[in-house]
Amino acid sequence: MDALWGAGPRPPPPDLDSSESPASTPTQTRRLRRPPLPWARFSSWLECVCVVAFDLELGQALEVPIKCSLPSSDIHKAREAPSHPSHLVYPYDSRLTEKEKTSICYLSFPDSYSGCLGDTQFSFRMRQSGGHRSLHSLEDDDGYNQGVPVTLQREAAHLFGYVYFRQVKDSAVKRGYFQKSLVLVSRLPYVNLFQSLLNLIAPEYFEKLVPCLEAVCNEIDQWPPPVPGQTLNLPVMGVVMQVRIPSRVDKLESSPVKQFHQENLLPAPLVLSSVNELDLFRCFQPVLIHIQLLWELMLLGEPLVIMTLSPTISSEMVLALTSCLTPLKFCCDYRPYFTIHDSEFKEYTTRTQAPPNVVLGVTNPFFIKTLQHWPHILRIGELKMSGDLPKQIKVKKLSKLKTLDTKPGLYTSYKTYLHKDKMLIKRVLKGIQRKRPSEVQSALVRRHLLELTQSFIIPLEHYMASLMPLQRAVTPWKTPPQIRPFRQDEFLKSLEHAGPQLTCVLKGDWLGLYKRFFKSPNFDGWYRQRHREMTQKLEALHLEVICEANILTWMKDKSEVEIVDLVLKLREKLLQAQAHRLPVKEETLQRVALYIDTIIGSLPDDLQAVLRHP
Repeated sequence: MDALWGAGPRPPPPDLDSSESPASTPTQTRRLRRPPLPWARFSSWLECVCVVAFDLELGQALEVPIKCSLPSSDIHKAREAPSHPSHLVYPYDSRLTEKEKTSICYLSFPDSYSGCLGDTQFSFRMRQSGGHRSLHSLEDDDGYNQGVPVTLQREAAHLFGYVYFRQVKDSAVKRGYFQKSLVLVSRLPYVNLFQSLLNLIAPEYFEKLVPCLEAVCNEIDQWPPPVPGQTLNLPVMGVVMQVRIPSRVDKLESSPVKQFHQENLLPAPLVLSSVNELDLFRCFQPVLIHIQLLWELMLLGEPLVIMTLSPTISSEMVLALTSCLTPLKFCCDYRPYFTIHDSEFKEYTTRTQAPPNVVLGVTNPFFIKTLQHWPHILRIGELKMSGDLPKQIKVKKLSKLKTLDTKPGLYTSYKTYLHKDKMLIKRVLKGIQRKRPSEVQSALVRRHLLELTQSFIIPLEHYMASLMPLQRAVTPWKTPPQIRPFRQDEFLKSLEHAGPQLTCVLKGDWLGLYKRFFKSPNFDGWYRQRHREMTQKLEALHLEVICEANILTWMKDKSEVEIVDLVLKLREKLLQAQAHRLPVKEETLQRVALYIDTIIGSLPDDLQAVLRHP
């Protein structure tokens, strides 16, 4: 029986819910769930809501006077160190660590060099400092992540912060200014949805404070969870936001508007065309002529720092760049807004090793000196018009990067592998002259990047599919055949007749680009994802083949030991299929469970008792 599923290491058995004891019978094929936890619906969207204010004694401080999550001794210590903020969050049972709360405080205020007056919105992303996870997300992540495009999956090791900062003159405050940020913390990369939500609730909150925030959190706790492919009506503060959660099976287009309006729901006052997409045309205005160079830097996971005058421009540029690889997931680290107080500051600025594969968005001029050794630096100043298009940033040599008075420019010695596509700029300029709406221009840029990425990734997908064993090679009583290894030389040879030249008019050194891509974290992330999906498909096929086999015939000449071993392995495969949500029909799972019951029923009573109640 060892040949049935091999003698190699098996994945650990799934954690059982409290409602499913080890004595559960194999006929339990439905995925059992715990009863809803407090704030479970809220937590499917947000980790918590924070308010950060400037305190003359504490510096930036989380300020929600509902319940303090620090003991009084710690608050006393915080007052002794003015740069150390106190920690108050809502809901007050949030699982954020003290380190994460401190990071949120620093990341939620624009740098003093930014000089942001009025209202400012921006985003940040920070590393999770502890191993905590809310119970509901452990349970729901698999289903959500398998259903959405890989670019929209919940983050396991990072948190996103969506900030609405207000700074206005106020003579009633000692400092002379009212300075406060409302921050939504989430694992979802829904920048458009959460910034739109902040537009609704932040101005109202700054007027009415805590009662307003409590009411909003209670409304969010009534929202349905984000289910891939569904259009949802999300009520908040008398307004209904209507959004569609993208699905992995959606047809990729430059804009989701056509798909969205096919939904037959009651009209909502506020319809968002996308939960995550930014206005790419507006974000890329000063660098449009370098869009292909920047695309290659993103594709290869090159270290890049973006220096701007405000956290808004910084965070939008970083998020726009990391999204330009769609449908390929950007698998490197990225920080839409990064400060000198960040816990990774030393790690990212050290000169004792090569810069990490990360994209940083910064506003503090101090980084010009600190990151001079980085290979690619994009400095963006104030937008100046040059005819119909904002003045385009020039590519400059790194040697011209000076500590003081650095001019806007893209400082790099990188040479592109592909020739520039001048048609894109012509189309964009034509659109400006015809006064096309920004959304149309943005769709044009997005389609260009989508087609470029697809031309690059399709040959890889075709080659990867060729490594999958044939379906007829999957038999019921043997281990499923292995996926063939990815051989780079073999793939590169296949480009002669199945390369990107079939779908893309761009000329250049595609071969060299693929070779360098193989060394990047993006290739490793893509390969691991595809290999995992193919392995799950093989497991699903194996279960289906087992259902079609005549188990009673197989059992005739087998010993009791072999039959018991079969029961245990079938049961393990059934649990694995449920735990990892393999692409298996419910009917197949039920038939496997029935097979297990049939086999157990053929054994002596003492063995039946042991197998039914282990």
